[in-house]
Amino acid sequence: MIPRYVVDFDLDKLPRIETDVIVIGAGIAGLYTALKSSETKRVLMITKKSLFDSNTRYAQGGIAAVISDEDSPDFLAQDTLIAGAGLCEAAAVDVLVHEGPHGVQELIRYGTNFDEEDGQYALTKEGAHSQRRILHANGDATGYEIVRALAEKVKSDQTIELWDDHFVLDLLTENGECRGALVQKPDGSRVAVFGQATILCTGGTGQLYRYTTNPEVATGDGVAMAYRAGADIRDMEFNQFHPTSLCYPGAPRFLISEAVRGEGAYLRNIRGDRFMENYHPQLELAPRDVVARAILSEMESTKSTYVYIDITHESPELIQHRFPTIYEYCLRYGLDMTTDWIPVAPAAHYMMGGVKTDLHGQTSIKRLFACGEASSTGVHGANRLASNSLSEAIVFGQRIVDVINELSPNQLTADNGPATERQAALTGALIERRLKLQKGMVRYTGLRRDREGLLKGLEDLRKQLPLFQLCLSKREELEYANLLTCALLVTEAALNREESRGGHYREDYPQKDDLNWHVHTILNREKGIRTERVDGDV
Repeated sequence: MIPRYVVDFDLDKLPRIETDVIVIGAGIAGLYTALKSSETKRVLMITKKSLFDSNTRYAQGGIAAVISDEDSPDFLAQDTLIAGAGLCEAAAVDVLVHEGPHGVQELIRYGTNFDEEDGQYALTKEGAHSQRRILHANGDATGYEIVRALAEKVKSDQTIELWDDHFVLDLLTENGECRGALVQKPDGSRVAVFGQATILCTGGTGQLYRYTTNPEVATGDGVAMAYRAGADIRDMEFNQFHPTSLCYPGAPRFLISEAVRGEGAYLRNIRGDRFMENYHPQLELAPRDVVARAILSEMESTKSTYVYIDITHESPELIQHRFPTIYEYCLRYGLDMTTDWIPVAPAAHYMMGGVKTDLHGQTSIKRLFACGEASSTGVHGANRLASNSLSEAIVFGQRIVDVINELSPNQLTADNGPATERQAALTGALIERRLKLQKGMVRYTGLRRDREGLLKGLEDLRKQLPLFQLCLSKREELEYANLLTCALLVTEAALNREESRGGHYREDYPQKDDLNWHVHTILNREKGIRTERVDGDV
């Protein structure tokens, strides 16, 4: 069993820091909630690396919001529900589609510069969207522009204290409430931080897989520490693999945005044939899980490790203006989007599940909140609709702050950690262990799954559990412990769900089964695994 704390500590012997709100993580969720909280509270913002190291920074496509007269909240809700394959919480989707436009206006007020055409915001269309509703910035650098604007505000805000390069080890709890967090400083020393509210904005779990569009910091830290603290974790079997990441010798798996297909790009196999008509009526704009599995099928049938994305039929001016980041990146490796077909393959991209929250970001532990990719608000269901993630973060970030402003002060005490003695860690083998975990997740818990493979993957992961008996202190050790925790959660949830839905595909149960599986998967450290109806009734 995974222990309550990943390290031993004596709270009475640690330095203590008190604040009002603790924000763990950066990205749009962390930056936005920190800024909003700072209007009425003292905020301590803790990042594992820096404000610019997050999935948000690499978000290319944009942010979905209903701002066009031709669009409506009902249209966006319908698109979201369809993509979510029956597991979206309707109330959460309703919140998103109606409050998203205000959140976008707040981003603009904070200094985000979205692209404009003829005096109006330029809107594009992405896979599974029925309308052009995606705002973008600098063509295909939307996430970077949002982070730039919000980070500037955070750095200049005197009520926000920023701790870069700090690692949050675990959450501190007492009597079912979160009191704060145990934090490791850059020099290896530790400090106990207490606050009225703690917000997890730690991003996703892309580093579970060998190939991912996520940065190195995406190791599932928030989900792992919330699980150890006793919070409910929901729908971890639903992982989104982006269909089109650059697959070229010597190049990292760089994201080729959904918006490229939104602007008319074709998918071709290595024979040059378009193939999406064989898989879905929406062709290249089908939901991501459909496109990713279609690409995998084509790769297998043609005995190739990639397919092509082709936008050469569009004008060079449009390509260079609309996708300057992707265009320049491909050029580094001798690929010209205006004349060349670009080799691509699926890669791990987004975690639909996470720490279960209500409509105000509150987890099952009082005073502990989750926002952004680390959370499971009910918006994404079994398959996230493109560009809904950025809007989800600002909508529910605002709702979290509204609740925090009503919280009363708490007694700033917490349970001590364990007093056991742990053995020295074997750091030298961690690189090999991490690579083995990532390869195993690709093989057994990737785009296609079955019972035999999932059982083998689970067996291999459980063999690594003695790791928690070791004295972990280095960041790579702690990250591996969190990855192992999340890998177990994903694999257990995938084994439990005997159907195929959204980002979860079982070859031995290839059909969606609403009669038995129109439910969420809930994982809890003390209570084990259970299911919960989509409407919230157990």
